[in-house]
Amino acid sequence: MPLTDIPLFPLNSVLFPGGALSLRIFERRYLDLVRDCARNGAGFGVCLILHGQEVGDAAVPAAVGTLARIVDFCTLPDGLLGISAEGSERFHVDSSRVRDNGLAHGAVRFWPDEPVVPLPPEFGLLAAILERLLEQPGSAFAKADRACFDNASWVGFRLAEALPLENRERQYLLQMTDPLDRLGQLMHYLPRFQRA
Repeated sequence: MPLTDIPLFPLNSVLFPGGALSLRIFERRYLDLVRDCARNGAGFGVCLILHGQEVGDAAVPAAVGTLARIVDFCTLPDGLLGISAEGSERFHVDSSRVRDNGLAHGAVRFWPDEPVVPLPPEFGLLAAILERLLEQPGSAFAKADRACFDNASWVGFRLAEALPLENRERQYLLQMTDPLDRLGQLMHYLPRFQRA
């Protein structure tokens, strides 16, 4: 797989393929990133911050992230730029550098999309829990097509977003390449969230 150079946006959150991301943009380097992405129709890489902060000096990002594609812009009530983006393919950062303006860039290898695997019956509980979570007001996936709930990758990614997991756990789920292994890991996390 060839290397592709993309701008990186380290965040204190994990973006999954198909996931929704809303950002307030105010630092010059990220305003430049948004301008360049909009001009070129390109995406930017979202990586979990391992060390450092979202604001200020460049943070150390995780090696696996997700490409974000901007789908909408708005001016927020405080006058800042707001963007909505959607997660697409995952990637591995082979090397990274920080430009003069403080914006990190990575030489990345994109991962192939996961195969579409039907949800096995033993994971039906996860689909049922996800349906309940997505019924909540304001859910981006409240009107998801019924067929999505039979796609093991989609169920796994959406549950990884919806459950109150720690970011390191979300990152671990993002890095998994087998959708059934991801569902198994989510089953392992479930007892923590069951009411006593």
